[in-house]
Amino acid sequence: MIVYGRNIQIQGRLVRIGRLDGDKYKFLDDPDQMLAGLRKSPPRVDIFTFMQKLPDTSPKYNYPMEWDNLAVLPVSTFEDWWTKQIGFKARNKAKQASKKGVIVREASFDDALALGIWEIYNESPVRQGRRFPHYGKSFDQVRRMSSTFLDTSIFIGAYLDEKLIGFIKLTTDDGGTQAGMMHIVSMIRHRDKAPTNALVAQAVRSCADRGISRLVYSNFAYGKKERSSLSDFKERNGFQRINLPRYYVPLTGMGWAAFRMGLHHKFVDRLPESVLVKARDFRYSWYKFRFPALEQDT
Repeated sequence: MIVYGRNIQIQGRLVRIGRLDGDKYKFLDDPDQMLAGLRKSPPRVDIFTFMQKLPDTSPKYNYPMEWDNLAVLPVSTFEDWWTKQIGFKARNKAKQASKKGVIVREASFDDALALGIWEIYNESPVRQGRRFPHYGKSFDQVRRMSSTFLDTSIFIGAYLDEKLIGFIKLTTDDGGTQAGMMHIVSMIRHRDKAPTNALVAQAVRSCADRGISRLVYSNFAYGKKERSSLSDFKERNGFQRINLPRYYVPLTGMGWAAFRMGLHHKFVDRLPESVLVKARDFRYSWYKFRFPALEQDT
């Protein structure tokens, strides 16, 4: 649905939860206006959630809220990041890509780039120990999903012999002060060349060149899982955990009841971390059994 010119995504059947299309990349300047529009516009939205925009980290609005987090890199100049914000391991990894023939550059979105993204997505059904949601999608599906927010997006490609082996889609907020990595994926078979490290380096350079002061690499922690190999990677590249208010505003009686019962969260988010660790280990073992010839991205 569209409310006051903003696309709203709605998820759920019994409890319908709405959020901005591009949540965590796009933000609301006037939540009161949006909430008034949602109350009047069909289809029904029971709970609307949105995240507060940086740099304000203290709650600004008198709505029900919980703490969320982002992995944020303050950006001034590329040189400052390269010499002061990252350690030698991340710096050496970024250099490694160039030594092995990887060229990283900004790219225009066209059919050639979309085809390269499609090939990366369809390399493996499993990434980071879980099913990769974009595996098996058609070229048209991948082109459509990659072409969102084109007017505020920057594409960066990592190329080996002119073949795309990794990419980043950076999407900026409406004010152009913050850029988020909407997609960052590299081919597993080329991970020895560290294309992801080189992509992050170019993302910092692209932000610095445009005067974008914050680069966001999605969440730092997910659910009850405070640390992971991904959060370690982010930290080595200078990203810091920033806690921010996420608001959950019930708009209907169903919404209020669901919020009080915690139904605005997935069932898995309520399980103890000890149970989730065992479940993740089992899932990883199952995928190794299910795809014995598969090289998984860990």
